[in-house]
Amino acid sequence: MTLGAPRPSRDTIDLAYDPAEDEETGPAKKETQIIAIYGKGGIGKSFTLANLSYMMAQQGKRVLLIGCDPKSDTTSLLFGGKACPTIIETGSKKKLAGDEVRIEDVCFKRDGVFAMELGGPEVGRGCGGRGIIHGFETLEKLGFHDWGFDYVLLDFLGDVVCGGFGLPIARDLCQKVIVVASNDMQSLYVANNVCSAVDYFSKMGGNVGVAGMVVNKDDGTGEAQAFANEAKIPILASIPANDDIRKKSANYQIIGKPGTEWAPLFEELAKNVAEAPPIKPSPLEQDALLNLFSADETGRDYVLQPASMEDMHGRPVPEPKSLEVIYETV
Repeated sequence: MTLGAPRPSRDTIDLAYDPAEDEETGPAKKETQIIAIYGKGGIGKSFTLANLSYMMAQQGKRVLLIGCDPKSDTTSLLFGGKACPTIIETGSKKKLAGDEVRIEDVCFKRDGVFAMELGGPEVGRGCGGRGIIHGFETLEKLGFHDWGFDYVLLDFLGDVVCGGFGLPIARDLCQKVIVVASNDMQSLYVANNVCSAVDYFSKMGGNVGVAGMVVNKDDGTGEAQAFANEAKIPILASIPANDDIRKKSANYQIIGKPGTEWAPLFEELAKNVAEAPPIKPSPLEQDALLNLFSADETGRDYVLQPASMEDMHGRPVPEPKSLEVIYETV
């Protein structure tokens, strides 16, 4: 098995593999929608995914949520703040004991939602991207291709640009990408980077597209909507900057339950996520991204001033002598 091939094949981890395409397999299974969610750290991906996956399950869908962030916090809200044993940590312990990882060691469920965490190395002790790749290798061994889910939601940290975190986009391991952002420069910068990655790999022959954006902590200032318009991607949902949502999220409460105040918001999000087609985005240049905000907020009117050698030394610097070699003529 290799993760480095240009496109997935039967010997690679192709989470969207359709048995109907292979004459050697049995009856065709329904296609699973594999959706990778990206966003800046702390922007609310875990909050969004926990409530989205819960609502989908209550609507009768079979949903698997996989945390691909080294912080391993994707499932914390779903499980009431309890830490979920990660695939990497569990795999290391099992290997030392001479045992194999079993699905019941790493996958847990709540009210119809199945969830697991890939995990990652401790700070300074390994590559988080490599941990992601190792986690997917373990999923392959556990028989991922044969599982029967309607949706698999992958939570990826968008700040990091190394290969492991870009795996779903670079290797067609998902059909579409969703970005979570807010009305601030840093989260939109990350969203734009993700759009750039999708655009780049689509030009290389990739099939992954962006389904749209979820605006979290929406304060109504409109920068995220302006970005979506420029990038030519739809807004799937706008989650307001609301104190009730903030408090319940901080207390590990699911707000996306049918019949509750916020149920319509997540019912709409679930519908839009399911139906939104993958499209090729139009990423913005840096100046265009800055232009979404006022000059007072970004300082975009600043003119770069070149530094001099005197600046670097902190004192006047004499003109260096020429190193030209002059040969005397005989």
